[in-house]
Amino acid sequence: MINENQIKEKVYQFISEQTYADPGNIQYDTLIFKEGYFDSMGFITLITFIEDEFNVKTEDKDFIEGNFESVNAIANYVTQKAAVQT
Repeated sequence: MINENQIKEKVYQFISEQTYADPGNIQYDTLIFKEGYFDSMGFITLITFIEDEFNVKTEDKDFIEGNFESVNAIANYVTQKAAVQT
């Protein structure tokens, strides 16, 4: 099973590639939506990436800001979902 640090790195790489932002500007605690790195279309690609990359199923109840606001939040969300689905 992939650990939380590996999840963070994969999510960070994905966000950096999708936003074309200087990777130095995005930290694990950067609020990717509030700071304008991702918008609603970016959110759709992010969810698709998370489901495909980490084999987790995102449910309607999961769509809360706290689960997707930063790399740290996403890694925590994926870790929790993976633990429940196994």
